[in-house]
Amino acid sequence: MFGILSAIWAVSGIYGFVYEFIFYYFNGGMKDWYWRGGCFGPWIVIYGIGALLIFFLTYRLKKKPWAVFLVSGLSCGALEFLTGAAFYYLMDGKRNWDYNTEILNFGNINGFVCLRSVLIFAVSGVLLTYLIVPILFYLAKKINRKLFLAISISIGVLFLVDVLYNTVIAPHFPDLYTAVDLYSSLGFKFMKF
Repeated sequence: MFGILSAIWAVSGIYGFVYEFIFYYFNGGMKDWYWRGGCFGPWIVIYGIGALLIFFLTYRLKKKPWAVFLVSGLSCGALEFLTGAAFYYLMDGKRNWDYNTEILNFGNINGFVCLRSVLIFAVSGVLLTYLIVPILFYLAKKINRKLFLAISISIGVLFLVDVLYNTVIAPHFPDLYTAVDLYSSLGFKFMKF
């Protein structure tokens, strides 16, 4: 099961990165590419956490797609709101995202969450439950068990190390080279709130 959880974490983090990479291209007027998430790898931590939350909360609801949709949207909307508000209040007004400055931000609550994001989380939860997780279980059965575990855990750990380096370690050592440094030098933009 740990291999499946690690794979859900990694696949969902990558899914979130792809979604935001495309969305923010359009949000920015289709003139700049934005590197989202602040990691070296193409993944965003809150999507991985949200996917694990969805997996655990909807595991017994698989026969009720509308329940999966509602629980996914509400739980991840709450996660996003609480995470955004916590960063804002604990980091003296610093934001990791701000829906006040984005397109399609209807239902916006203090810039921390909006209806568009909640609907994306709800649809993503349905995709996770009925497509991604079954594919991962299928692969886990078809591929050599040790190989599946090695691949999924390696990618999950790489994701975790990347997040910890860029969000916990690097801020305390200003001379360390970060993902923001790398992707800024390559011409990617970062959202400034």
